[in-house]
Amino acid sequence: MQRVSLICVGKLKEKFYTEAAAEYVKRLSRFCKLEIVELPEERLPDNPSQAQVDAALLKEAGAIRGKIPPSSRVIALCVEGRLRSSEELARTMAAWAGGAERGLEKRLVFLIGGSFGLHESVKAEAWAQLSMSPMTFPHHLARVMLLEQIYRAYQINAGSRYHK
Repeated sequence: MQRVSLICVGKLKEKFYTEAAAEYVKRLSRFCKLEIVELPEERLPDNPSQAQVDAALLKEAGAIRGKIPPSSRVIALCVEGRLRSSEELARTMAAWAGGAERGLEKRLVFLIGGSFGLHESVKAEAWAQLSMSPMTFPHHLARVMLLEQIYRAYQINAGSRYHK
């Protein structure tokens, strides 16, 4: 069974996000071993300077690096990442899982930054960069959207009717 991790900066607080995420976590348990790691978002003043934002992102980057397991394929979610269709994500995830029989499976680790995103160094170090859309979404909603897309990818690969 493929191992998938989400490393997320910030905790889900709103009930509607936690319930939606929990539903996809439950659904995904049939397809993968899912781990969600929540890291604290650095506190910033109401109107932070760019230097303050950069310092906070750098500190969060260190915490993220500390949670990435060895032999992982790291995928950073960022607006400048590559747009992929659901079918393309499904094919890509199937290709990554294809090495499992030969002992080559790598854990997939998706990174979701906090309110100000991810530090440039983390994005540069990632194996791939993925964009959900050129639009901006709250990072809490991005987590739910990513969980749904991972679930959809497994459904596509299983040939189910979930994906129309």
